[in-house]
Amino acid sequence: MKLAYRLAYFSGGFIIGIALLIFILSGKKTSCSYGLDARTLKNIRLKDRVFSEKSITSLRENNLDTAAVSYLLEHGDVVFSESNTKLDSCKQYVIVGTFAEKNLKIKVENCDTLATVLEANLYLKH
Repeated sequence: MKLAYRLAYFSGGFIIGIALLIFILSGKKTSCSYGLDARTLKNIRLKDRVFSEKSITSLRENNLDTAAVSYLLEHGDVVFSESNTKLDSCKQYVIVGTFAEKNLKIKVENCDTLATVLEANLYLKH
């Protein structure tokens, strides 16, 4: 069989396979969270969320609400150097990001079934 025919058969099968995958996976909620940041944020997002009084007060003082925290958990960055991941039960993560042109830093305690927002503060970017 000539090389051109082999390439044509391979290309045809490849295109059909990709089309089937797109058709099968298009209705499903699939995601590829392979990075350390993405896995951590997804893990926190999937849990029930509770806010401490300190975080609620800080958000109100800065004219923000809990939607800012939800946005940060979707688009923020985890600062592992400031996080305490060596705890046995509930690890604490510091997450930073920008919401409504404000730089926000939150501290989240991530337990087995519950994520508690401990602090929420504005900060200056370096």
